[in-house]
Amino acid sequence: MWQEIKSKVLEGEGLTREEAFALAGWLPEKLGELLDLSRQVRQRFGGREVELCSIINARSGLCSEDCRFCAQSSRYRTGARTYPLIGAEEALEKARRMEAAGARRFALVTSGRGIGEQDFERVLDIYRVLRAETRLELCASLGIIDGEKARRLREAGVTTYHHNLETSRSYFPHVCTTHTFEERVITIRTAQAAGLRVCSGGIIGMGEVLADRLEMVLELRKLGVTSVPVNILNPIPGTPLAGQKSLPVEEIFKTLALFRLIMPRAVLRLCGGREPGLGEKQQKALEMAINGLMIGNYLTTRGNEVQEDLNMIAAAGLRLAAGG
Repeated sequence: MWQEIKSKVLEGEGLTREEAFALAGWLPEKLGELLDLSRQVRQRFGGREVELCSIINARSGLCSEDCRFCAQSSRYRTGARTYPLIGAEEALEKARRMEAAGARRFALVTSGRGIGEQDFERVLDIYRVLRAETRLELCASLGIIDGEKARRLREAGVTTYHHNLETSRSYFPHVCTTHTFEERVITIRTAQAAGLRVCSGGIIGMGEVLADRLEMVLELRKLGVTSVPVNILNPIPGTPLAGQKSLPVEEIFKTLALFRLIMPRAVLRLCGGREPGLGEKQQKALEMAINGLMIGNYLTTRGNEVQEDLNMIAAAGLRLAAGG
C-alpha cells in the first residue's frame, strides 16, 4: 500500500480518507518516510517557490462570539487592543510595506461575527484605494457574509475570501458555541458562488486529535479550497485555552506532511503561532511541506521580522513566488 500511496501522490492525486487514516495509524514507524515523501510532493508541485501574504487587523476586539482561542472575544479579559475600523491611509501604508517586502496578497480582517452595512461600505472604499495604489491580490476576512456582500467585494477588487473552518465538524462545538460549523461552510460556498476564491484552514493544537485535523482538511478539499492557512495555537492568557499544552514539533510535522499528501497541489500557508510553535524548525517546515507564509504581525500577536522570514526562505534554497 505504501508504494501505491507514493505513486499516486507524486502524480498529484491526494490521499483518500481511508488512506490518510491508515497512514496516520502507521506512524511513528513511517514518520521519516512520510516527511521525505511530503518533501518530494512539495517540490514537485510547489517547485522552489514560496507565496507570501499579509494581513491587517482592521477592526479589533469586542467580538460577540465565544471562540475559545480568540483574544478578541468580549467574553474574555485578555488585554487585547480594541479599536473601530481603521482608515484607508493606515491600510495603504501597511499594504505598501508588505508589497515592497514581497507579499503577493493582502487582507483586511475585522473582528466580529460579521460586518454591518456602515463599516462594510467603508471597507469597500479601502479596497478601491488598495486596488488603485498597489498591485497586490486583495483578500477579505469579514466573518459570516451573504451573497450580496460577497458580490460587492468582488466588484471592489477583492479576489479571495478568507474564512477558516478552524477544526473538524465534530470538534467544532468544543471550540465555539455561538455559531456552527455549517454556518462557516455556507459562508465558503456563498463566497465561491459570487466568484471569489476561498482561503480556508484552521488552528492545530486546540486539544483536538490528529483525526480531527485530517477531517478538517478532507472537508476543505471537498469544498474545492486550494489555499489552506495552518495556524498553531498560541495560547492567549485570559482565553479558555490559555493553559493548553503545546503540540510537540514532531506532531506538527506529522500533521503538515499528511495535509500535503491529502492536498498535493494546494498552497499550504504557515501562519499564526509558527514562531513559538516551531521556532528554529520553521525552515524545515518550509522545505518539507509549506509553500506559503504569512509575513508581518498577526491579529493580536507579533510575527517574525519580515527580513528574518526572507532570510529563512533564502537559507532553505527557496524563492518568492512570481508576483510575490
